[in-house]
This record gives sequence, C-alpha cells and structure tokens, in this order.
Amino acid sequence: MSTALLTHELRALPVVVDVPTAAAVLGISRTSAYERIRTGTWPTPVLRLGKLIRVPSGPLLDLVGVDR
Repeated sequence: MSTALLTHELRALPVVVDVPTAAAVLGISRTSAYERIRTGTWPTPVLRLGKLIRVPSGPLLDLVGVDR
C-alpha cells in the first residue's frame, strides 16, 4: 500500500498538519522529517507550540506544486 497522497487529498489538508502528514506530502520518512526540522533544513515554515510541531499546509502545497 502506498502512502503517497493524491492531488485531491492534498487540497483537502487542514491549514496545519502534523509532521508525519507533512513527511507523506514530501514522500520522505517520518524520521527524516523530524531530523530535518531538528537541524533546520526543513524546506517550509514550522510552528512549534511547546512540544507540539505543526507545518502550515499552504507553503507545503506550494513546494510540491499543488494549486490550493
């Protein structure tokens, strides 16, 4: 089973998503996503709310070339 998201699924994402969802959008592992966030190499803005990490979906969709 593929974890890749379809275009209509990407457009249906909420305003902010968790890291595993953001990783799926980019086609990378959850572990790789957390590592990139930790090292500051994540390609979009990241919201840190205490221990909670969220990624705004707008810049993520722009990065993968999906119209909102």
